[in-house]
Amino acid sequence: MQKTQLKIQSLALTSPIILAPMAGVSNLPYRRIMKSCGAGLVFTEMISANGLIRDGAKTRQLLTSHPDEHPLGIQLFGSDPAILREAVARFEDPPQVLDLNMGCPVKKVIRSGSGSALLRNPRLIAAIIKAVRTRYDGPLTIKIRSGWDADNINFLEVGRIAQEEGIDAITLHPRTRCQGFSGRANWSHVRELKESINIPVFGSGDIMTAEDGTRMYRETGCDGLMIGRGGYGNPWLIHQIIALLNGDKGSPPETLDKLTMIQRHIDLHREQFGDRKTLLEMRKHICWYTRGMDGAGHFRSQIQACRDLKECITLTELFFLQDSQ
Repeated sequence: MQKTQLKIQSLALTSPIILAPMAGVSNLPYRRIMKSCGAGLVFTEMISANGLIRDGAKTRQLLTSHPDEHPLGIQLFGSDPAILREAVARFEDPPQVLDLNMGCPVKKVIRSGSGSALLRNPRLIAAIIKAVRTRYDGPLTIKIRSGWDADNINFLEVGRIAQEEGIDAITLHPRTRCQGFSGRANWSHVRELKESINIPVFGSGDIMTAEDGTRMYRETGCDGLMIGRGGYGNPWLIHQIIALLNGDKGSPPETLDKLTMIQRHIDLHREQFGDRKTLLEMRKHICWYTRGMDGAGHFRSQIQACRDLKECITLTELFFLQDSQ
């Protein structure tokens, strides 16, 4: 089931597995980890178009990049075509890939008319894409859901509109906005979208194992996969999917492999953010790395209670070294 090289407009990807843009997760250190594990493309966290126009310091910080994560995709969200057009003009350099978020189900994003709220207004989606295309001629993608709710499934309409307005690829998370992340993702929607348009389609949703990834390929005919929650604490998932696509079973990481990855993740985080923020943010990542391990529940309680990074590192090393014996 080996996949041929995938291109988004002029950009050739080294692998068909890409990292989802995830608020509070896909920061620079996490992207560098996932890129090193085989991601063909990584995305920033969602960037507010309004924040860019106002030159918000926190918004600009989300754009901090490093050469070893390239190609880097930037995801914008907003609901006003004029503001999104102006935001694109504020980039110092054109993004290597630009994605427009039309699928986020979070309430505060919905209240602004952005994210999956746009699925209720396909004409506005067309206007947004048209406006952004006046300022950006590089690889342009969108991320959508199947629709607003079970009575308003319109991903095929949105897909056709996006293609007509010049979108180069679409990622579909086949749940409705009202589902959030509950229930099962309806992968048949990915297949239907792929069969209805002529641009690359990335499938997303419920890809937690390498077998899930290859099954999505087989069942949907999609061009690539977008990995989100399945990669939490498991960056090896990308290599495992690629290996399985190429006929190799691959092997799960050993306990010491996990510890080495955690140590590298902490180092990258300290390099970027310093000790305090590293402690606050790495606690959740360390807990994710322990999934399925004996004694993980007690260890997670200890890690969440840590108020010092050195203590956190010591506890982590002790837990993983004991497990490896």
